[in-house]
Amino acid sequence: VAIVHNETSTGVTSDIAGIRQAMNKADHPALLLVDAISSLGSTEYQQDEWGVDVTIGGSQKGLMLPPGLGFNAVSEKAQAAMRHANLPRSYWDWESVLAANQAGSFPYTPATNLLFGLEEALAMLFEEGLENVYLRHKRLAEATRTAVAAWNLENVCLNAHEYSNSLTSVFLPEGCDADGLRGLILDRFDMSLGTGLGKVKGKVFRIGHLGWFNELMLAGTLSGIEMGLELADIPFKKGGVGAALDFLVKQNS
Repeated sequence: VAIVHNETSTGVTSDIAGIRQAMNKADHPALLLVDAISSLGSTEYQQDEWGVDVTIGGSQKGLMLPPGLGFNAVSEKAQAAMRHANLPRSYWDWESVLAANQAGSFPYTPATNLLFGLEEALAMLFEEGLENVYLRHKRLAEATRTAVAAWNLENVCLNAHEYSNSLTSVFLPEGCDADGLRGLILDRFDMSLGTGLGKVKGKVFRIGHLGWFNELMLAGTLSGIEMGLELADIPFKKGGVGAALDFLVKQNS
């Protein structure tokens, strides 16, 4: 069973523990494989407690680095499945990596510069404290959704318990060009928003609020969006920035 913990095209976070519980209730023997690339370092994640067999992570989201590092966490059950599988394969085989790890090395030439960056990124996260990191992401995500609601725009994710703390995906009114809005904001304010993917291409823009990100950065981001909405003549209600700031003031008082 393969699932994405934090799905970045829609801004939806999946209930991994609930999925494992459903698998256990059905007495299903499958391995549970989770993509945690955009949640690692920004949203609480518990491999062992949630019964995950393989977690895949990356360096380019909550860990604040360029892409180039990949991480696997592998349960004993997954390692046993690997050793007993007879199907020829070029991946899902961790033997060479595990053996090299025992010696403190790699079975290939690593991206040494990114490893130094990772060391600093982890130091930043642990200095703040992981619980505080998760609370900060939750606070900034809630402030973003407050702005979206005040603008009278629609969040792509409709279920509140599935909201992402890493990013928010926003629908524009029918007939409005989300990529045109993104281009205008990039041109006028040098700020890049995420594009809609797949079926919502041109209908959705995405606001990232993860990594090294704070209240003032979010205020600037939301201000750029609100100015862009007005300049693009998109129907919306003003006051999203003010609503988000009011929320943040209450959270910090």
